[in-house]
Amino acid sequence: MAERLGIKANHSRHNSVIGKGYLKGEPVYLQQPLTYMNRSGMAVKALLNEVAAGRENLIVVVDDLDLPFGRIRIKASGGSGGHNGLKSLIQELGTQEFARLRIGIGRPGHPEQDVSDYVLEKWSASERSALPGVLDTAADALLCFLNEGVVEAANRFNREATDEQ
Repeated sequence: MAERLGIKANHSRHNSVIGKGYLKGEPVYLQQPLTYMNRSGMAVKALLNEVAAGRENLIVVVDDLDLPFGRIRIKASGGSGGHNGLKSLIQELGTQEFARLRIGIGRPGHPEQDVSDYVLEKWSASERSALPGVLDTAADALLCFLNEGVVEAANRFNREATDEQ
């Protein structure tokens, strides 16, 4: 996304790496919290307060175990689905009413594998080769969200992995 919008995410504040750019004359901030995931809501809330932006201007990008690898799902609001980063955001913002773009990473291949270990392990060769396309689709979805809103982005990108984007 930073590359698409020509944003250099090189400022450090609010326990995050932050970049600012413009789209159609409006400011766009990209933020990568550097906190533990279960504390990322504090970093996001601090930036929202700094730039006086409401949650209606927020879209959070998260990985999702419950979606197959590479699948994109956009929602206008909802619960945490067990995701610690979303739990933190909901707690800090005091609401579930913010958009999110979930990118599927799938579940561990073995039921006994620890989920924490799974999300931190390296991508497989097939995942590494598919990842640029997944990230391109996610960037397309984010641009659609910014230009046309969450409903249009969800309608366009919430499809089965085998559907054409």
